[in-house]
Amino acid sequence: MSKITEFDYLIIGAGPAGLQMGYYLEKANRNYLILEAGETPGTSFNKFPRHGKLISINKVYTGYDDREINLRWDWNSLLSDSEEMLFKHYSKRYFPDAKDLVRYLCDFATHFNLKIKYGVRVVKIAKDNKFMVIDNNGHVYCCQRLIIATGFSKPYIPSIPGIELAENYTDASINPEDFINQKVLIIGKGNSGFETADNLVDTTALIHIASPNPISMAWKTKYVGHLRAVNNNFLDTYQLKSQNAVLDASINTIKRQNDKFVVSVTYTHANGEREDLIYDRVILCSGFRFDDSLFDSACKPDLTINDRFPAQTSEWESTNVKDLYFAGVLMHQRDYKKKQSGFIHGFRYNIRALHHILERKYHDRELPNQLVEPTPESLTKAIIKRVNQSSALWQQTGFLCDTIVLSSDGKAARYYEDVPVDYVRDGKLAQHDRYYTLTLEFSQEIDKIQEPFAIDRVHKDDAKNAPQSAFIHPIVRYYFRNTLISEHHVIEDLASEWLEDVHVEPLIEFFATQLSTESKFNIKPLGAYLVEAGLLNRDQLKVALDKQKETPIRLGELISSMGWVSQEKIEYVIDKVVVPQRKALASSSFTSN
Repeated sequence: MSKITEFDYLIIGAGPAGLQMGYYLEKANRNYLILEAGETPGTSFNKFPRHGKLISINKVYTGYDDREINLRWDWNSLLSDSEEMLFKHYSKRYFPDAKDLVRYLCDFATHFNLKIKYGVRVVKIAKDNKFMVIDNNGHVYCCQRLIIATGFSKPYIPSIPGIELAENYTDASINPEDFINQKVLIIGKGNSGFETADNLVDTTALIHIASPNPISMAWKTKYVGHLRAVNNNFLDTYQLKSQNAVLDASINTIKRQNDKFVVSVTYTHANGEREDLIYDRVILCSGFRFDDSLFDSACKPDLTINDRFPAQTSEWESTNVKDLYFAGVLMHQRDYKKKQSGFIHGFRYNIRALHHILERKYHDRELPNQLVEPTPESLTKAIIKRVNQSSALWQQTGFLCDTIVLSSDGKAARYYEDVPVDYVRDGKLAQHDRYYTLTLEFSQEIDKIQEPFAIDRVHKDDAKNAPQSAFIHPIVRYYFRNTLISEHHVIEDLASEWLEDVHVEPLIEFFATQLSTESKFNIKPLGAYLVEAGLLNRDQLKVALDKQKETPIRLGELISSMGWVSQEKIEYVIDKVVVPQRKALASSSFTSN
């Protein structure tokens, strides 16, 4: 081993995720390095998508001048403080070419002077007290914290006898002339499968696209990783009897017979019917997976979701390897096939949140927040501003939230932006027990909507029935610890502009009712309940409250750590006394109103 270099942070991969993480570490003046196997950033986009067209939208003209709002329809830009480094300066096309993204990523790395070492192929990752990353030249890079931003680097191969006979999306020919008059089976109903089929429609005799489950359309599920309209021209050729078909079927076996392939299938919706189908070509388009082969056994991360993802905490840290973090597509484990963490327009916000979490965890910096006066008018004003401007809440619906944390005495409130919902629920944020969350979400029963183009919507002025809103709208939830006490929906709006009285006044009333209920009934903080129950004396409570000012730990956990009251007894008081009382008061107050 020729040389050892030490860093606080190492990032493996200089794709969009690695660059975004590098941008924040550079701004924070941290000691970091990005290792990239290619000679430029974003080299995977030189090959994928195979046909060179991105399906991440680039809506340059929106009618808005606000840069933050415009990021709602810009799915390719990385976050930065530079107007120059927006993707709209690299392409005006709604679905841009992949080569334009590569050009953009190269300029982004140069513009911000990111510390990247190119041509470095990592061959092993080990860990003792620190991580040791070894490259193909024997160079050793040591770091306290390792961030994997490689994305999916290995094809996902389903367990099908004979699957090795199939061509793979990664290297199958994309020249339609190679498929003249052939019968082709494509395994996989994602965008790569339909992209491949669409490319071959002109020349093939027949195309079947198969997987066990029906197609999920993105415009129905609101998940952009499902089949997009830009790739679904093939469906016309199926439904309008043009020899092609979409099969809901399990592939049992693939066998070679002379110059053909015999594929045994069992149909999902045909009472167990089995059939042998004959094809000239079989192409596997089943997606990709995380490659864990580089990791030494002592620091190999646990895998999940058919071993496709590393298992992660709400901080995107490995569940079994301390100080090992994941950025980019790999973050999608936390919201797989639900939200947008597998795509630039989702994970760019996750990475910003991860950076804030790392700054708090390792560098004693509080998460960015601002003080807000805990009055109905002030809270409403802050929320209305955010829902009409935020791109993070818009893109990461129900996954990222704003959190308003109330002090124990209710006289102060701190407003945190763009925090992972799971991070809040895990108790990593709220120092105090009472807090509100703000999200933008579609209908909570989106999966039950049969026809997304024929939805019975609530009247735009019917604020009382706002929870029935099917389209994206703000939701404010009030929690005591992790228990939901009450919830308020701001009614949907065609233009997603929540500025009218029907949006503002019910929200003011919600906060007024919530805050006045606590004041009117003199709802006590947790410490008062413990004193009243004889579990804690007033002097102990004062010590604990003073100490809480210096730490983000919740009061109950602080009292337990001092050995005064067991955590079990504290949880009992919360579950049996505090939460039921708050729920009952919230229910009675809203009923009377």
